[in-house]
Amino acid sequence: MTSNVRKAAILLASLPQDEAAQLMSRLKPKQVEAVSIEIARMDHVDASEQESVIQEFAQSNPSLFLSDVGGFDLAKALVEKALGKDATDTLENVQQTIEALPFGFLRKIDPQNLLTFIADEHPQTIALILCHLPPSYGAEIIAGLPPETQLQVTKRIATMGQTRPEVIQQVEEALERRMALLMGQAFERAGGVESVAEILNVADRTTERSLLENLAQDDPELVEEIRRRMFVFDDIAKLSDKDIQTILKNVETSQWALALKGASEDLKQKILDNMSKRAAQMLEEEMEFLGAVRVSDVESVQQQIVEIVRRLEDAGQISGVGAAEEEELIE
Repeated sequence: MTSNVRKAAILLASLPQDEAAQLMSRLKPKQVEAVSIEIARMDHVDASEQESVIQEFAQSNPSLFLSDVGGFDLAKALVEKALGKDATDTLENVQQTIEALPFGFLRKIDPQNLLTFIADEHPQTIALILCHLPPSYGAEIIAGLPPETQLQVTKRIATMGQTRPEVIQQVEEALERRMALLMGQAFERAGGVESVAEILNVADRTTERSLLENLAQDDPELVEEIRRRMFVFDDIAKLSDKDIQTILKNVETSQWALALKGASEDLKQKILDNMSKRAAQMLEEEMEFLGAVRVSDVESVQQQIVEIVRRLEDAGQISGVGAAEEEELIE
C-alpha cells in the first residue's frame, strides 16, 4: 500500500516545478524534508501508480501520466523554491539520507594526489570519475593531464550519457583497493556537454583554449555545442539592459576599466550605454589612464566579473543569456 509521503512525492514530481514548489511551501519543514527524500529516491514510477495517485489527489489530468519522474535535482529545485534561504539544512539532510555520492570521498583528497592515481588510467575511466566531481576539481585534474589525454577525456565527458551502476561500482572498488578509503555507490546521469562547459568555465584560460582548439580539429560541431553552453566574459554583451544595470551595481568601476581593456567593442559600448553620461566618461578616462596592462591581469578580473554574473543569475537577480535571447526571438 502506497504511503501518504510517497503519494505526495509522486504528485509533486508530476507537476510543473513552480506549482509543485507552491504546494510544498505550505508544508512544515519536516514534511518538506520527508517528501523531498522520497522524491530524490524515485528513479522510476509506474504509470499505473502515478495515475492512481493523481486521480486520488486531483481527479483528472491524464496528460501528467509520465513514467520518468523524480531524482535529486528535482527535489533540490523544489526545496529551494519552497524554502528559499532556509533550504540549506533540509537539502543536506536529504542528500545524507538518500545516498553517498559516487566518488564523494575524493572531494576530501587533494586533486594533485588524485592525479597521481588516475593519470595512467584509460581516458574513459578518468572521464567517469571527473563527471562525479565538482567542476573546479575536475578542471584542476584536466590541467595536469598530458595534452592528448586532456583531449580524449574531454571528448568522453561530452559524449557520456547514463552510466550503469555496475560500472561505477567497479571503478569505485578499484580506487578503494588502491587508496584504502570507504566509498559509496549510486546510479546517476553524468557527463554530457554541460559537464564539459562547467569544467572549462572554471579552468584557466590557457587550458580552456588549448582543449577547445585541439578538440575542434577532431569534432568542430562538438566544440560549437560546448561553446554555446559556456558563459565567457564577452557573453555579457548578450544580456538585457536590465541585467547589465544590475551587474553594474555589483562591479567596481576599477574592475570594468581593467576588464574592458581586453573586451569586444560591442561589450564596451553595451556597458557604457547602460551608465550615466558622467559615469561612462569616468570609466573611459580610467581605461586611458591604465595604459598598457598584462593580459593575465585582464583575464583575471574578467573571470571575477563572470563569477559575479553567475552568482547574480543563481540568486535570480538577473535572467541570463538564454532568457534574453528568447525574449528577442519573441519580439
